[in-house]
Amino acid sequence: MEIGNKMIKISWKYRIIFAIGTAILYTFLLWTFDYFSDEKLYSINSLIFQGVFFGIFFGIGFPYVNEKFAGKFSKKMGMQIKPELELNEEIEIEGPANLFRGIEGVGGKIFLTNKKVIFKSHKINIQKGQTDIEYSTIKEIVKRKTAKLIDNGIRIITDDGKEFDFVVNERDLWFDKITVRWNKKTQYNNV
Repeated sequence: MEIGNKMIKISWKYRIIFAIGTAILYTFLLWTFDYFSDEKLYSINSLIFQGVFFGIFFGIGFPYVNEKFAGKFSKKMGMQIKPELELNEEIEIEGPANLFRGIEGVGGKIFLTNKKVIFKSHKINIQKGQTDIEYSTIKEIVKRKTAKLIDNGIRIITDDGKEFDFVVNERDLWFDKITVRWNKKTQYNNV
């Protein structure tokens, strides 16, 4: 089973609003540079033309190119990520994720197996490798916000105090799936 692999489609309304906002912001920045410089850098026509061109390119063109190529690229990268499993260990759920190691958000895949949570980074990262978190060592699982704004983070705290901060799509579903497996292991270990 895979979670979080759907590409988010951006509506045309949002693209146009983004294009207008980007154009206005870019034009304002150019005008600010022009205003504070000693000599006149841009005419009004030049500012308007550059702002409109920049807005169209980044508001409409960039999301279009991203839709066409990013999905293919990320699928290809994701297909190559295979974790190292123990004997009798099976992958039950997998999906794209980031794991923060220090200040770097390391891209890769998260796997839920019958024994543990596994994060395996893809090859493009500076920090590579596999992180294994046994369900029996988990002390707490917390929903969190990324950059204190976006509801897409999960923090796993282990018995030894280590914190693993994940960024995933469909956070609530991932949270439920991890919690179910963690509860099963804790009940099994307490019996």
